[in-house]
Amino acid sequence: MQQPMTRPGHPVMKSYEQYADMLYRIALVHLGSRQDAEEATQDTFIKLMEKAPLFKDDEHQKAWLIRVITNHCKNLLGRGWRKREVKLEGVEPVTADNPEELAVLQLVLALPVKYKAVIHLYYYEDYPVQEISRILQISESAVKMRLQRGRQLLRLELEGAEAE
Repeated sequence: MQQPMTRPGHPVMKSYEQYADMLYRIALVHLGSRQDAEEATQDTFIKLMEKAPLFKDDEHQKAWLIRVITNHCKNLLGRGWRKREVKLEGVEPVTADNPEELAVLQLVLALPVKYKAVIHLYYYEDYPVQEISRILQISESAVKMRLQRGRQLLRLELEGAEAE
């Protein structure tokens, strides 16, 4: 008899407890909405249960989950209905410890998805370039280029904000 997946100690529940917060933050950075981020996190764990892939170790599983939620967020952002969506309510304020961190975080959230993803993984999740390359399945040089261009965009925005 199989153990129900929702019972404590089941590998899926263990993964949920271990990675749900991180995946939620990644989805929130991509989607900018708490509801959408929660749904993307939930969908990621549903895919984990449905596909039940075999992992070499915890890092392999973590990388798989990040790749799945990143791709899921990209798919959601690419849908036509979402592009036309105008959010008037339910927009949650982004929180940070101090006003400077908040300003930078808001600028990161406003970056295009391909820059936002690498900036978030590098600076907020502390992944090295090689690991980001593996997770997003892009070359290391592409990661470095996106980091560089993302930093340039942030620098331009910060300089523009200071000039005002």
